[in-house]
Amino acid sequence: MVRGRISRLSVRDVRFPTSLGGHGADAMHTDPDYSAAYVVIETDAEDGIKGCGITFTLGKGTEVEKQMLAQGYPAYTTSCAWLGYSDDTLKQLCAQALKDGWTRFKVKVGADLQDDMRRCQIIRDMIGPEKTLMMDANQRWDVPEAVEWMSKLAKFKPLWIEEPTSPDDILGHATISKALVPLGIGIATGEQCHNRVIFKQLLQAKALQFLQIDSCRLGSVNENLSVLLMAKKFEIPVCPHAGGVGLCELVQHLIIFDYISVSASLENRVCEYVDHLHEHFKYPVMIQRASYMPPKDPGYSTEMKEESVKKHQYPDGEVWKKLLPAQEN
Repeated sequence: MVRGRISRLSVRDVRFPTSLGGHGADAMHTDPDYSAAYVVIETDAEDGIKGCGITFTLGKGTEVEKQMLAQGYPAYTTSCAWLGYSDDTLKQLCAQALKDGWTRFKVKVGADLQDDMRRCQIIRDMIGPEKTLMMDANQRWDVPEAVEWMSKLAKFKPLWIEEPTSPDDILGHATISKALVPLGIGIATGEQCHNRVIFKQLLQAKALQFLQIDSCRLGSVNENLSVLLMAKKFEIPVCPHAGGVGLCELVQHLIIFDYISVSASLENRVCEYVDHLHEHFKYPVMIQRASYMPPKDPGYSTEMKEESVKKHQYPDGEVWKKLLPAQEN
């Protein structure tokens, strides 16, 4: 039984100069300074219970642990540029995102080229040339159309085009990748991939530059972990898909594990964030300075508030009891 919630967390970088005496040296580590990320977790329990933890490192590992706890995992926002938004709404939300400190933005494209050109111009003008822009076609195009369409959107300097074609068209993605990489545009895909075999084929075919796991689409935590390991082998950054219902809450655990235990790098790595529906979760994700902060609560952050479940249960919940008759009329 949990006796209290975490109220304070402190992290200290403790290093012992063992290299001065040659202690701990081996063929792999010639001058190690035995070190530890020393963590103290305090709670709001009445008896003042606290927990102490140590991660043994050789110095560099401590920097990885401490950086993550202090700075978080970089995120990008999709919330300001949905296709259904008017230009005025797009401008308003983009301005607010800039005010909130966001530096990476994703825009939905693929329905109408001229509309895409106008909307991308609005966003690029607002965020400036130094901030990062991504694009997402949600599988809309066939292969030649994807290459032609993105060749025209290349002027807006997108980091990637996400899901340019059918998610299981491995060779199609490889063809698009070969055409667009010279334009400085990477291919991001994976949110619809349901097992590690599809990811293996995408990686072997050099069909993507950014790998997007989905915390629910893949069949388990273990399946996600196998994909993280393959991405490490092929030196492809993992930039997970999130949003929807609870995906941000779940995927935060996977990206932090990837950083601490697999990749040990934040280079070209970023995780999607959508500012919707978090209020329905008992332990919502925490975003600070446009970054995912490590969760402070136990578990996988999946538990929803019972009140929200009852209100939105279909078709008998309070929300749907009001909406369904209105829709029928």
